Amino acid sequence: MKKVIITVGMFLIFFGLAACQPAPAPQAENGAMRVMAAETFLADIAQQVAGERVTVEALMPLGMDPHAFQPTPWDVTRIAESDVFIVNGGGFEGWLDEVLNNAGGNAAVIEASAGLTSRTPDPSEEVHTEEEVHEGEEAHEHEGEEAHEHDHGEGDPHFWLDPLNVIVYVENIRDGLSQADPQGKETYAQNAAAYIEALRALDADIRAQVETISPERRVLVTNHESFGYFADRYGFTVAGAVIPSANSSAETSAKQLSTLIDVIRTSGAPAIFVETGANPKLAEQIAADAGVKVVTNLYTHSITEANGEAPSYLAMMRHNIAVILDALR
Repeated sequence: MKKVIITVGMFLIFFGLAACQPAPAPQAENGAMRVMAAETFLADIAQQVAGERVTVEALMPLGMDPHAFQPTPWDVTRIAESDVFIVNGGGFEGWLDEVLNNAGGNAAVIEASAGLTSRTPDPSEEVHTEEEVHEGEEAHEHEGEEAHEHDHGEGDPHFWLDPLNVIVYVENIRDGLSQADPQGKETYAQNAAAYIEALRALDADIRAQVETISPERRVLVTNHESFGYFADRYGFTVAGAVIPSANSSAETSAKQLSTLIDVIRTSGAPAIFVETGANPKLAEQIAADAGVKVVTNLYTHSITEANGEAPSYLAMMRHNIAVILDALR
């Protein structure tokens, strides 16, 4: 049974009182709950469930790489003043425990990915441990320590790049908002049902588009290991990554970069895909050596402003599949 992690009184999680049943979240002065989501794509997903009943605010600004995010004192205050705080979970927000410890307040915490299991890499994928990532890089020892501040651990938290996983997000958010605001339960249920249908339609559309590309052309090389769930769902092969880690702030070695160039040449991968918000310089260097192009306009960790290319999660996924397939043709 999937679970929704709800914590009222953030200090309680540090005293092992998870068994306590949370009370409904307090209401803002205007009668509406104050709901915040950590990432912009997550705020959009939550807004589809909340509908017109509640406005969902994003903690991170548009275009922010969550791997590089460092909460400011003002961010901690915003969380403390929220009634509900929605996070991706799965270790994606490496700063979460410390921030909750400092925030205080009475926010209920919803882990959107609760109940999902981290993927098992395909046998064809090269698996990298943290020790391998830093092998031969003694000169970067101290930089590596800083990168570990955002370590995701052993799992891959990028569940949302498979739209069917987002159905679980929606169910968890629906249940969490209903628990915090029982009077809105029917509204949240209706909105969630409608959005789940939209997610199923998105999935069917992506699958149909992918079928236009021959299987041997479905090869991805990415900036870091974030497209595993997407690849599993739609029949792509992830040949390699510039940063062989689910964390874009991790380090890589010269040996691994040399190996990646060979992999690109032998796999026939035509491009390296880099998400917006990431520094493309290393990918550009590898692409030049391997004789391929760099595609930099993927939106994976953030949506855009309303008039941009990816103003919502659904639009983000439709934009990405169009860009990917165009590069692979």
